[in-house]
Amino acid sequence: MAGIFEDQEYNKSATQYVAHGVEDQEPRPPYHDSPSSFRAIIPDDGHIVSQHEQQNLIRGLSQRHVQMIAIAGAIGTGLFLGLGGSIATGGPLGALLGYVFVGAVVCAIQFSLGEVSALLPVTGSFVRHAEVLVDPALAFAVGWNVVYGCFISVPSEISASVVLIQYWTDINAAVWVTILIIISVVVAISFIRVYGEVEFVFAILKILLVIFVVILGLVIDLGGVPGVPRLGFHYWKDPGSFVEYIATGSWGCFLGFWAVMTNAVYSFAGVESLAMAAAETKNPRHNIPKACKRVFARITIFYLAAVLVVGMIVSSQDDRLGWDGSTAAQSPFVIAASDAGIKAIPSIVNAVCLTSAWSASNQSILAGTRTLYGLAIKGHAPKVFLWTSKWGVPYMCVLLQVAFSLLAYMCISNEALTVFFWFVDLTAAGTLVSWITIALNHIRLLKALKKQGISPDQLPWHNRITKYTSWFALIYCIIILLTGGFTVFTKGNWDPASFVSSYLDIPLVLGAYGGYKLIHRTKIVSLQAVPITQALEEAENDPDNVPIVKNRSFWSKINILWG
Repeated sequence: MAGIFEDQEYNKSATQYVAHGVEDQEPRPPYHDSPSSFRAIIPDDGHIVSQHEQQNLIRGLSQRHVQMIAIAGAIGTGLFLGLGGSIATGGPLGALLGYVFVGAVVCAIQFSLGEVSALLPVTGSFVRHAEVLVDPALAFAVGWNVVYGCFISVPSEISASVVLIQYWTDINAAVWVTILIIISVVVAISFIRVYGEVEFVFAILKILLVIFVVILGLVIDLGGVPGVPRLGFHYWKDPGSFVEYIATGSWGCFLGFWAVMTNAVYSFAGVESLAMAAAETKNPRHNIPKACKRVFARITIFYLAAVLVVGMIVSSQDDRLGWDGSTAAQSPFVIAASDAGIKAIPSIVNAVCLTSAWSASNQSILAGTRTLYGLAIKGHAPKVFLWTSKWGVPYMCVLLQVAFSLLAYMCISNEALTVFFWFVDLTAAGTLVSWITIALNHIRLLKALKKQGISPDQLPWHNRITKYTSWFALIYCIIILLTGGFTVFTKGNWDPASFVSSYLDIPLVLGAYGGYKLIHRTKIVSLQAVPITQALEEAENDPDNVPIVKNRSFWSKINILWG
């Protein structure tokens, strides 16, 4: 592993492969028209942002779309339904500290992603970055891990959506699965702007609900509901600010806090997807970093405020927090509202949770299809996945995604659904693998800059603290990945299924990495060979690389949501 962080020898062919994608190929036209009027694309052509992306993908995502995709990725069912489990496991203060630490990690990851994406705004984001900055074998391993995880996530989110719909109706689940698959396919094959508008609307709904439930929680806590006493920080004192988990005393409180952090990671899963469609984003070298920068404010406002309020209005010993029904009934906000006699809240929370689940499905489709497209550009996937429609959509990638979406019909059978979600759990660690790759890419970029004598200030976007925060995120993510299933190692809690779901992804990724290196004889990219100068030249010559004029009005300074 030391070679990943330090310079080492390399051969000419390896350098050509990393910098150009192929070895000594004759230049050919970027595409040809197929009989069906779709465009089939040939291999990479030597550019950082390839001609395939420039000519066959359409930049339909504007700055507001990218901003809201970041919000939609950070707010999901984990916030509305999962906070109760975190309070029950770690207590109000343990949950708050857990989300603070993981929030800091997410912010560090987003800064790393924004800095590298501003220089290399390619389809596939950090997967393609690993090809240039670390090792083609790592891009292959992590890329297929992302594709697999995203493609399996789609039917799981559709299944979760059906469960939420059945909160209101008893109509056969197959009907709702069919409707949701059709709608998802329509959005997936449409112009990328359609996806951006859908996520924009969903993000607005999520923001409004978060603001509403936080204010509602404060009103309930402060005794603003007739007949409900003022709570204040009562539940922080009784039963206490921490919960003993597995063990007793201080050690048990620490384990509860640690269990919250491992759960919080998956609540934030998806925030990295905002850069997956960089080649389909207008002015990506400015808009993507700007979206990444604002993650810290969103996490502070939404998650930390929500965790704080939930810990004030619901007891960590409330048995309803442990119910695993995956509907609004388990939401701590619904529990508090029901106790206060407010009956309309469950349906409101359930409706927005439904949009959150479907939004997560759409994000998985975008991340999975664009990663697969990026793998095909570099020859890590069949070239058939490079075919795009006249709207600039890699439709063959979408068709493969549709095939996986059909697995959602397994939710019709409870036994099949149990097995299916067990397989879904196998990809849970994939989020941490992706974050580790993002941090590693950024560390390698900074080392390459130093090796080549180029100032980081020449990057399209750079923040001085990232040279420290990327190491923090890398180390912290590795620790969480290795300890994510610590419960199974405690006395009396061994569970083979939990062990496999927590750790199987590690040998799968390492096996894919080692196998690719063994077959293709790739080497870790030399720091001197990282094509930074070429990337900077392409950025300078990019006609879309136009600095955004800052709005210095009062409202622009306090607008931390999408401006």
